[in-house]
Amino acid sequence: MDSSGDDDRELAKALAAFSVDEPLAAVISSRAYGSGDYPYTDRPKRKLYQKELRELQIELLKLQEWVKSARERIVIVFEGRDAAGKGGTIHRFVQHLNPRYVRVVALDKPTDVESAQWYFQRYVAHLPYRGEIVMFDRSWYNRAVVEPVMGFCAPQQTTQFLDQVPVFEKMLVDDGIRLFKIWLDIGREMQLKRLHERHKDPLKRWKLSPVDLSAPARWGAISTARNAMIEASHTASTPWTVVLANDKMRARLGAIRRVLAQLPYAGRDDKVVGVPDPAIVLDGHRFLDQVTRPAAANGRAAR
Repeated sequence: MDSSGDDDRELAKALAAFSVDEPLAAVISSRAYGSGDYPYTDRPKRKLYQKELRELQIELLKLQEWVKSARERIVIVFEGRDAAGKGGTIHRFVQHLNPRYVRVVALDKPTDVESAQWYFQRYVAHLPYRGEIVMFDRSWYNRAVVEPVMGFCAPQQTTQFLDQVPVFEKMLVDDGIRLFKIWLDIGREMQLKRLHERHKDPLKRWKLSPVDLSAPARWGAISTARNAMIEASHTASTPWTVVLANDKMRARLGAIRRVLAQLPYAGRDDKVVGVPDPAIVLDGHRFLDQVTRPAAANGRAAR
């Protein structure tokens, strides 16, 4: 008897029947951690995670002092799957930083006036001044993934955006802004588990938007849009970093290390910063190689 085939059929049935209002199917819960070809089966020890996080947050304070004294400008763009942990990762970045010199930008849908402007205009207004770090909790890349998948923009608008965004970002970098672009990716079953947990928790239910709730049904379309976005906008000067985020602790440490490792701030402790975990912190093109080559060879759906 082919038990793996039975398991796959059970999973397919559970995915099709998923609802945040119904109990989470056991097969989704059991497969969540390893979904999306996540490379780990074990979970890190929380005490070790907290120790490493504290050490890295001390490095972030050093970074902030360097940004202030050297009058640097840093932009970190956080994008990713719905429920991938963007907010939690950003919180660990800024948790102990001086709020006078760091901002988190999370824009609502554009107003009628903003919709009539040049697309990038409302984001330009939030770029950092000298000595400041700005983190975008979603960004101009809405036009590449969320908007086209949800039908909020026309296909030609996305095409125009993908043509323009490398030029726009080169202008930022040429003007001295240090730009980081981080995509947090999770497996399908993990996304469903987190959406279900958010719906059950009254303290987290506010995180669920209509876009979040529609994401599971648009899994393949989001994968396709994500791949096109990375392919079009991953350049030598403004590369994408993809962090596999099924494990929130590993993802947070990996994202922080990625930023710290790229900046020449005073007093950097390389023993603490170390090297971002190559199993889950991937260059954009390396990630595309992983998710598109198996699909091309085996005829599977996009990750």
